[in-house]
Amino acid sequence: MAAGNISIAHGFQGPLGCPVTACAASLQAIGDGMRLIRSGEAEVALVGGTEACIDPLSLASFNAMKALSTECEHPDQASRPFDQRRDGFVMGEGAGLIVIETLDHARARGATPLAVLMGYGTTADAFHISAGREDGLGGAAAVKRALNMAGLDASDIQYINAHATSTPVGDKAEITGLRNVFGNHLGRVPISSTKSATGHLLGAAGGVEAIFTAMAVMENVLPPTINLQNPDEAMVDLDLVPVEAREQEVTHALCNGFGFGGVNAALVLGKC
Repeated sequence: MAAGNISIAHGFQGPLGCPVTACAASLQAIGDGMRLIRSGEAEVALVGGTEACIDPLSLASFNAMKALSTECEHPDQASRPFDQRRDGFVMGEGAGLIVIETLDHARARGATPLAVLMGYGTTADAFHISAGREDGLGGAAAVKRALNMAGLDASDIQYINAHATSTPVGDKAEITGLRNVFGNHLGRVPISSTKSATGHLLGAAGGVEAIFTAMAVMENVLPPTINLQNPDEAMVDLDLVPVEAREQEVTHALCNGFGFGGVNAALVLGKC
């Protein structure tokens, strides 16, 4: 209905859809829009996600699953992806949408392209309704598909916006999957989790993080992983962009989004 209301308000009459794939939903929405444009069914699409999830039932449900952080004395430090002290995620609300279109369409309306959506991949773990695979192979397969569509090698990526929600198991599994894709090169690729600053926006997470990733490509600034004081012992060899943003050239970047049900999605964005 969110997509339907936008269509009604603005008179959009092209293809309309709304993936319901938990925390991968808005990355899948971007990928779906990309496919519509590539197939010729649309020239332009408004894609992303929104979520208003903070209510007693949602909080109680995630708390019962032991997925939420229990840090109460210092709530501003509760979301701490990759840190040894991470103990769960912090729920957030918000929305993130982007306009994607063919280059010809952008030029015809006098728009200045900001970044290039180069690749998209999505897979299923076929493993568990809420827990991801510990080996991260489902997420790794999505990343490989995105890279393949983009025509890039893992060594071409200069920044990764990780899904990393600040859960002990999830963060570790994602890094394990990335090691499967990047091998020894992973230590030379900056990785950060913007959920450290925004909390976990569930279905809106990928839309917001796609914007962070596009901005990194556009501005050559890496968003930090705030609250990262002591990296997980299995990640001390990695560049996790702790605490402060960093200026660095970014030509190609990867954005991950993984959800309950074992759904995985990955986007590759590049400079215009």
